[in-house]
Amino acid sequence: MSDKLLLRALAGETLPVPPIWMMRQAGRYLPEYRATRAQAGDFLSLCYNPELAAEVTLQPIRRYGFDAAILFADILLIPEALGTDLWFVTGEGPRLSTVTTAEVFDALRPAHAVHDKLSPIYETLRILKRELPEETALIGFAGAPWTVATYMIAGQGTKDQGPAHALKAENRPLFDAIMDRLTEATIEYLSAQIDAGAETVKIFDSWAGSLTGQDFDDYALAPARRIIAALKSRHPDIPIIAFPREAGERYVGFAKATGADCVALDNSVDADWAAEHVQIDGCVQGNLASSHMVTGGDALVDETRAIVKAFSKGPHIFNLGHGITPDADPENVQLMIDTVRENA
Repeated sequence: MSDKLLLRALAGETLPVPPIWMMRQAGRYLPEYRATRAQAGDFLSLCYNPELAAEVTLQPIRRYGFDAAILFADILLIPEALGTDLWFVTGEGPRLSTVTTAEVFDALRPAHAVHDKLSPIYETLRILKRELPEETALIGFAGAPWTVATYMIAGQGTKDQGPAHALKAENRPLFDAIMDRLTEATIEYLSAQIDAGAETVKIFDSWAGSLTGQDFDDYALAPARRIIAALKSRHPDIPIIAFPREAGERYVGFAKATGADCVALDNSVDADWAAEHVQIDGCVQGNLASSHMVTGGDALVDETRAIVKAFSKGPHIFNLGHGITPDADPENVQLMIDTVRENA
């Protein structure tokens, strides 16, 4: 049994104080991150520079003593590794060359070929394995196939994932082929992350909430189940966190249906409801609204305490319901941590 609190919670242990980390904990709200990103030149150069990517991963650990570090990378590195063009527009976010025809899809690389491009990411993990404090767990991650597909098909982020829904309706064979390729590539990528030192991996399905009914089963649940089964066959002792963001009622039973060891919850679901309906199946992660990192004050303390209490009867990892935003105050992060650990 590991002494690392995060791994103990993932193994199903109910702890007196939940382990804590934060999505996007290495990010623009930290002055030291902004300095290192400037040194790298741009966001993608930072992702592919193992020394600097490891440095920004370590910065929030040094500052806050989180119980886990999450690899610094981006969910859109897989489409780039498959052969799409990827670039970032300052102030607007990612842009990709689109995959909307069979001709473009046929030119993509096979799933096993992603490692050439992604080898710097594995080196980042190897550095972190050496540099992290012994009590700090190391998390790898990837985007879920549906979420990554929405960017590949639209060429950018969209409010309603409309282009992906349209391709799914108009050319299901092509859509399914894209999903299959992404599922296979994600298995390869996460398996290599584990080989490089990740002690757990998280699958981010940021746009799972825009899938309903059978589509949710086919394109959120089924790919997660396939990825998790493949990883468990290769790495039986590695716990896996699934995050079908804004799944709502579909959070219920998601862990059992996919084989995930932990389900991460966004802040659109009530913690008491989730404790009753989701945590009964095992570890949950979440789910403080990231807006509290901007506003702070008594509301942050009260809501943090309420979430800790709601999930106190089972395995729980404290986190935000979504990534911390660039306008967050670093002092509010410390206030959240102090509140979670006030009875330690």
